[in-house]
Amino acid sequence: MKKLAQEAKTLFNIDLTPWQLSAVAQYMGELEKWNKRYSLTAIQSPEKVRVKHFLDSFSCYPVMKNTIINRVIDVGTGAGFPGIPLKILFPSMHLTLVDSVKKKTDFCRHIVQELGLGGVDVIRERAERLGKEDGHREKYDWALARAVAQLSELSEYLLPLVKVGGRMLAMKGDSGPAEAHAAGEAIDLLGGHLRQLEQLHLPGVTEDRYLVIIDKVAPTPEKYPRRVGIPAKRPL
Repeated sequence: MKKLAQEAKTLFNIDLTPWQLSAVAQYMGELEKWNKRYSLTAIQSPEKVRVKHFLDSFSCYPVMKNTIINRVIDVGTGAGFPGIPLKILFPSMHLTLVDSVKKKTDFCRHIVQELGLGGVDVIRERAERLGKEDGHREKYDWALARAVAQLSELSEYLLPLVKVGGRMLAMKGDSGPAEAHAAGEAIDLLGGHLRQLEQLHLPGVTEDRYLVIIDKVAPTPEKYPRRVGIPAKRPL
């Protein structure tokens, strides 16, 4: 945990408290146990989990810290990344975790309970359906996703969930700039506007990482998101 604390401070100016370090350590331990039984993530070595799950999730902190983060939704969260690490950093935010795979939502519920995190909802559902529901459509300050889909497709999942004035954040590898360029028309159509591409480097990771931040500047047309499966088959 000492190395994680040092890296979080050096890379992202995060001063992790003893409780936050304890929560991360417990999270890592539970993830290791569940991974042996259920193979929740392909990344399993402690070193890679520290860097590619936790530091990667923490990379969102600098772009979110001075914004409104009352309600945040993490779509395709898997084993809770980046949502739960960000909840550890921002304890007061209300977090919604979404995934369509039962073993992953089961783990998320388990770790939320183990860590005693309040204000977290875990939903097993497809983003296309959630984006049509009154309780979720245009209700979030931030919608996040990591390694879910190409940006044009992903924008159709996330932007309908974001309120006007909120933001979408897509965590991408070195394809980030090209995807952002290709998705420009889709982003505009869905009520978004590309705000910034934030490049970052993680220790021991050769591939560049990018945070693609998109402002929600207008309501998403009612026809979006399209029905389940269509955004993947026919991206905007």
